[in-house]
Amino acid sequence: MSIGGPGRVTREWFGALPDGRKVERFVLRNRRMEVGFISYGGIVTSIRVPDQGGRPAEVTLGHDTLRAYLEDTRWFGALVGRYANRIAGGRFSLDGRDYSLERNDGPNHLHGGSSGLDKALWEVEPWVSADGEGAVLRYTSPAGDGGYPGRLTLRVTYTLTHDDELIFDYHGTTDAPTPVNLTQHSYFNLSGTGPGDILDHELWVNARGFTPVGPTLVPTGEFRGVEGTPFDFTTPARIGSRIDQPDEQLARCGGYDHNFVLERQGGSGLSLAARLVEPRSGRVLTVFTTEPGLQFYSGNALETHAGDYGPRAGLTLETQHFPDSPNQPGFPDTVLRPGHELASRTVYKFSAGHAEAPPPNLSGSAHPAGPIHPPPSIQDP
Repeated sequence: MSIGGPGRVTREWFGALPDGRKVERFVLRNRRMEVGFISYGGIVTSIRVPDQGGRPAEVTLGHDTLRAYLEDTRWFGALVGRYANRIAGGRFSLDGRDYSLERNDGPNHLHGGSSGLDKALWEVEPWVSADGEGAVLRYTSPAGDGGYPGRLTLRVTYTLTHDDELIFDYHGTTDAPTPVNLTQHSYFNLSGTGPGDILDHELWVNARGFTPVGPTLVPTGEFRGVEGTPFDFTTPARIGSRIDQPDEQLARCGGYDHNFVLERQGGSGLSLAARLVEPRSGRVLTVFTTEPGLQFYSGNALETHAGDYGPRAGLTLETQHFPDSPNQPGFPDTVLRPGHELASRTVYKFSAGHAEAPPPNLSGSAHPAGPIHPPPSIQDP
């Protein structure tokens, strides 16, 4: 079924969960792009965009069947939460009370656990407007879900604009204080998915600092400058040029799997976060977000967990609050409280042919070297 006529929002059967509930697939289209997602986990299953010659190709990793997503352990394309990234020891304290979460990543809690939002069946309402097409996804996570306090009511809007922007708007309210950190977990390969890796992609990140991790990949609480390190993407750099350098942080993760502290313009508004270029195809992905952090994961372990892809076949650029913030008083606050609203936006803009202006050089005099400080929380007061 199509909503708004041919080339608009299409919805179709994708399969059934073990308990019999129906999973649907939705497809958004404009003149150049096509984006598919399913109601299970809000998973983005497909993003097709043209190269500089106008030839479309798949640029995100995924699966063809619901069964594969049910068995997936790498969060391909998923809407992740309640808390994206790691929480040390699977525990945190809030307002004088201790909470325990599932430890699904060694000693730590990762991406909301094995029953996180990526495993939820979302209620989906497609829409079409003069500016584009999209869908509103709704889900209520009950109090105690995954060990988290509070009943969390979520509304997430997916939008594909006529300007080739894929927008994610996150909104949430709660009836009790609870930490919340949502993200989108698509793996990108702008050359077109298939054999190969992302090592020749060129990345620029709007960050002069990152949060180094300890032995279990949880941030130590330190803010470290990128200058003079393999983490310096303040000028565009080929990802493969330094990924195998002798560096303690790279060795711990088998490559990049780190949270970058984004430079922000205009307080909590939408800011430029990163730009990814694939030189041969000319495809460009530009990321904007209201979030303070960006997790760059270079897909180091994909060959272990997903037989369809080899090592570093795709990368993630996960906009987020910082990992383990509930246990790190120096990080931006992630606690959502009754009477407040979680409000966050991320934009993935696709283009080709390097038509856009180059990103700023953060190594220049406009961004002098200095201590790296955390940004404030951006949750609405």
